[in-house]
Amino acid sequence: MLFEKGDKVLFIGDSISDFDRARPVGEGLFNAWGTSYVADVGATLCCMYPELGLRIVNMGISGNQVRDLNARWQSDVLDLAPDWVSVLIGINDVWRQFDSPTQPERHVPPEEYERTYESLIERTLPHVKGMILMTPFFMEPNRLDPMRARMDAYGAIVERLARRHGLVFVDLQAAWDRLFAYMHPCAIAWDRIHPNQVGHMYIAKQFLRAVGADR
Repeated sequence: MLFEKGDKVLFIGDSISDFDRARPVGEGLFNAWGTSYVADVGATLCCMYPELGLRIVNMGISGNQVRDLNARWQSDVLDLAPDWVSVLIGINDVWRQFDSPTQPERHVPPEEYERTYESLIERTLPHVKGMILMTPFFMEPNRLDPMRARMDAYGAIVERLARRHGLVFVDLQAAWDRLFAYMHPCAIAWDRIHPNQVGHMYIAKQFLRAVGADR
């Protein structure tokens, strides 16, 4: 398992991470992690490895794009001094291209997405033990669907960045494809973006497998 005693693991991203986490920092009492996969990961790790005394922090903000992460990275990541940083970002970078097609200022093209994302990685790696990068996703099994195809392109960027910098990589889109061999996406998310509790646990499962949680 990647995490060691006393490690602080910070999750950052958009609404998929947020899900009513505490403000300003999603850590502490009274369900501070919210109800997303972050809470599932935190609860599972703290039950499986109680001797490690891990600190789990949720800094997701609904609606965020990679631009927003860039603007708040110092205060919401580096200033909190995590040992590990897990990132799930890109869904809104793509989604705005489809639900707001006449507002190009809200779109984040792939070149900007990759450039900004890589700058965040480069700013962070000197200060942490490592990072976990998860692909953005659209719960659409048809790979020819325009939004699914676009999301796949952004997921490929995440994989490329993870390989380039030697980071842990979690392919959530591929994981959804495996799940939807057995059920329709509407059973997990009415909008094919925001998972129900089963979906969040499924994301958590991919994360836990990637970091080597084996108890």
